[in-house]
Amino acid sequence: MRWENQSRVSEFLLLGLPVRPEQQAMFFALFLSMYLTTMLGNLLIILLIRLDSHLHTPMYFFLSHLALTDVSFSSVTVPKMLMNMQAQHLSISYPECISQVYFHMLFGGVDNFLLAVMAYDRCVAICHPLLYTTIMRKELCVLLVAGSWILSCSSALLHTLLLAQLSFCADNTIPHFFCSLPILLKLSCSNTSLNELLLFTAAAMVVIFPLSGILLSYGCIGVSILKVPSTKGVCKALSTCGSHLSVVSLFYGTIVALYFFLSSSNSNEKDMIASLMYTVVTPMLNPFIYSLRNRDMRSALGILFRSDNLFSK
Repeated sequence: MRWENQSRVSEFLLLGLPVRPEQQAMFFALFLSMYLTTMLGNLLIILLIRLDSHLHTPMYFFLSHLALTDVSFSSVTVPKMLMNMQAQHLSISYPECISQVYFHMLFGGVDNFLLAVMAYDRCVAICHPLLYTTIMRKELCVLLVAGSWILSCSSALLHTLLLAQLSFCADNTIPHFFCSLPILLKLSCSNTSLNELLLFTAAAMVVIFPLSGILLSYGCIGVSILKVPSTKGVCKALSTCGSHLSVVSLFYGTIVALYFFLSSSNSNEKDMIASLMYTVVTPMLNPFIYSLRNRDMRSALGILFRSDNLFSK
């Protein structure tokens, strides 16, 4: 079928979450409070790292970028979801939908790469403590973060450019709360074999490779911990990577559990729950995990509040 003979849609219909009308207000208040908590918590982490010179280390440099990514990741989908909960016409324009696909894949990819980078940082800190400052020098840290952004940007841009070449005919209904690339490929009346091949390839690069790096890093950490003779040394090593391990477990563990153990749910429900976990729940909990489990963050937070109290007197 020729491109000229196909009708190109100007907008899509987002069905959103399967919530009954009488529950709309409750879920709107819940997700709005979660989104505001995500914004405030992650922006506070960025502010603390920026203001406290004791936090100008590789670990907190990576954490500040993770916090920025979490804010951006949630902002791609949640505001539109909240707007649609209060609107009668649940539409999203074609350019806005394509843009949402791009930024969702961009920030999702950066999130994965940064978690792998932070795992490597913790591995060096525990396995090679005497060489830590030599290995994790500023140039390498900047290169690792820049590489995360460049790889994610390239992958997301390639997906988006190929998606923009597809045509969409009669069906423009998206059974999701945002423009999901796999669903858009199903709706297209063009040949999507190249898009699907790229989707599987990118999944290996953006998800499997970082996850493999995380597992390898923690494997090395585990071996190093087993060599430590004292219980105090083991506890110190675990406290060093405890916050990051909690975030990784939350990010990957909930999704793995969802797909392996909720076999009674259909694929759309699984995708929607998984999307809520990594775009709403995880970015909201990350600041609490890092601030409550991390002594340096708690100290910086205490100093900030004490300074505010002094200025207010």
